[in-house]
Amino acid sequence: MAWLSLKVLLAGLSFLGCLYPLVDFSFSGETRGQKPNFVIILADDMGWGDLGANWADTKETANLDKMAAEGMRFVDFHAAASTCSPSRAALLTGRLGLRNGVTHNFAVTSVGGLPLNETTLAEVLRGAGYVTGMIGKWHLGHHGPHHPNFRGFDYYFGVPYSHDMGCTDTPGYNHPPCPACPRGDRPSRNLEQDCYSELALPLYENLNIVEQPVNLSALAQKYAEKATQFIQQASTSGRPFLLYVGLAHMHVPLAGTPPSADPRDQRPYSAGLREMDRLVGRIKDTVDLVGKNNTFLWFTGDNGPWAQKCELAGSVGPFTGSWQARRGGSPAKQTTWEGGHRVPALAYWPGRVPVNVTSAALLSVLDVFPTVLALAGAPLPRGRRFDGLDITQVLFGRAQTGHRVLFHPNSGAAGEDGALQTVRLERHKAFYVTGGARACNGSVGPARHHEPPLIFDLEADLAEAAPLDAGGAEHRAVQPRVAAALAGVLADIARDRVSRADYSQDPSVRPCCDPRRPACRCRAA
Repeated sequence: MAWLSLKVLLAGLSFLGCLYPLVDFSFSGETRGQKPNFVIILADDMGWGDLGANWADTKETANLDKMAAEGMRFVDFHAAASTCSPSRAALLTGRLGLRNGVTHNFAVTSVGGLPLNETTLAEVLRGAGYVTGMIGKWHLGHHGPHHPNFRGFDYYFGVPYSHDMGCTDTPGYNHPPCPACPRGDRPSRNLEQDCYSELALPLYENLNIVEQPVNLSALAQKYAEKATQFIQQASTSGRPFLLYVGLAHMHVPLAGTPPSADPRDQRPYSAGLREMDRLVGRIKDTVDLVGKNNTFLWFTGDNGPWAQKCELAGSVGPFTGSWQARRGGSPAKQTTWEGGHRVPALAYWPGRVPVNVTSAALLSVLDVFPTVLALAGAPLPRGRRFDGLDITQVLFGRAQTGHRVLFHPNSGAAGEDGALQTVRLERHKAFYVTGGARACNGSVGPARHHEPPLIFDLEADLAEAAPLDAGGAEHRAVQPRVAAALAGVLADIARDRVSRADYSQDPSVRPCCDPRRPACRCRAA
């Protein structure tokens, strides 16, 4: 039996005046053959070095490596923030957090979400005749009108935030471990402050909580089934479609998976990579079966690996942030070092995207929004400015360059959340503030402000080990250009129509299918 979250439903009723229906594939306008379909797959906490096509030490991504060989691989591709909610908000709006209002993560008890005056990719495409679906992690607000069904998605199946933000009966691998959900009147032992032991992790289908707690061991299989069903139904409907898949992989907890026969591959992280790769492979196989020549598949990540999870975290490859690592803390997730925001990225579209091409263009998750809209023939929303580029020419092999400059927002390790104090200018990268997130050994790199900024030459120093001499000619030539670029974007944001997210919290908005039972458990069907 599926249990309904009454609070979400009532809020939805008051917002729209009716319950959002299950997917309606009927459409009397343009046919699918006139517009491309889009499948966007976003991995979670996956390191640049976790993709075998990027880093020879990785052997677990056979399907993704095959996709790279059959499409385009991007080696200088960046998340728009180094933590969950801001990165996802930027993908769906094409705007940095200082514009869209999402500068840090939302909580289980968050009242708000992505501001309602921000227009999502799904909302624009649905207005252009697309059927829209989302599978997986949302993390942009779950209460009332912030639910995915009210942000442009006709269909939603997934966990509304990170899957470590609730207890389960199958806790999987975490560091340190978290307990299972309590049963009966017996409280759960919670010795770790980062564990959620009093609220079970919910799984939604549209506005219904269909499982609480989620069975993590079966989640990847369910995501694969729902994604393939959506693609198959949409492909026969006469409508173009958008499917956005927010993977649970490679965020902790990692689900318990069958061990490999190879003793070298017994690590839970390796098993998780293989499970993720199989899931992506099933989605790609379905695309190839029903819409190969008219479907653009884009795979990338939300940020770098979560180093404090030790052996349960991924690989940054050569982007080790050595300057910061020597001073304490992690230079990965939550930081503006390359390991925090440089992510794997692949594009696959037979007949359109050239085969087995590696692009070194400087690109960003911010580019997804304007590029997809350009390919769909849909206009950008009016009355606001965007930080992404239409990179169609790069995708089709007609251009080799992307951004001249990117701005990396503070994402929790140092400085004010969302502030732009790290600037990538062509081959150079300047830091006005540095800091390390919590590392595996528990160390945290303190925030340090730099004036003049630290500047690294990434072409000569991928590890960000040795900044340029502040008194040298190269630093003196680059610094004023960096300062001008930063002043320019801040002035542009000041003139823009910006939003402010509501980060207030209220325990009553927690997703709960049966408040009478411990941890909000749903009764068995």
